[in-house]
Amino acid sequence: MTQPRLKIGISACFLYPDPARTAFATKTLQYIEQSMAHWIMAGGAIPVMIPSPSDEAASGGVDVACYAEWLDGLVLHGGADVWPGSYGETPLEDRWSGDRLRDAYEAALVKAFVAAGKPVFGVCRGLQMINVAFGGTLLQDIATQRPEALIHRDAEAYDRHFHEVEMVPGSRLETLLADAGSRTINSIHHQGIKDLAPGFVVEARCPDDGMIEAIRGPGPSYVAAVQWHPEFRRPELDPMDDTPLLVDFLAAAQAVKNTGLSPS
Repeated sequence: MTQPRLKIGISACFLYPDPARTAFATKTLQYIEQSMAHWIMAGGAIPVMIPSPSDEAASGGVDVACYAEWLDGLVLHGGADVWPGSYGETPLEDRWSGDRLRDAYEAALVKAFVAAGKPVFGVCRGLQMINVAFGGTLLQDIATQRPEALIHRDAEAYDRHFHEVEMVPGSRLETLLADAGSRTINSIHHQGIKDLAPGFVVEARCPDDGMIEAIRGPGPSYVAAVQWHPEFRRPELDPMDDTPLLVDFLAAAQAVKNTGLSPS
């Protein structure tokens, strides 16, 4: 008998009212980038965008805990900067003010899914948000605060901007990607981890400047994240085959679904 497909929640990106927009100019839109949905579907799971509950929705009893109970796992994907106030800082420049509403929504999502024992995986901003949600801090702009660092974002090249990554010996990530071949990843971020969240471990770094590229949380719950975008992978450009990241995350979700317990 075929098992029911996993249902994986994807956190929403927010697009706020803009009079210059020709459609829904006065409305807030919530959306996901299609590559993320297709990435999850490639693993045989069903992607589900999780909208941010409004006051009206909350009054109907719908909140993030409802999604954590119903869905089998959570992916936080890329998008706007994290608001520095989320980790106790003031924006160094207005353009790095980020999205405080999305921060609060995603932090609540992460805590709800962890409390429910469901796996959580973060991509790019998702890694940064997970770090902040558990007490870590960020570099608001790598080029400003770490001028000696490698360039981690090239707006023109975007997902065709690459650098090497180095796995931490003995880490779960090193085991997962032992046969990945290339160690080249895309790099599309100007913010990054400054102080790692308490209890978390680093699983990969950029060998040129030491910037953190992957982390994993403590305890029985599956909480892991990478700074690059596995959903944007282009095999013809020889990036690392990081398919095992998705396979491992979905296996953890299936294990919880089957047993009700987080995998060790």
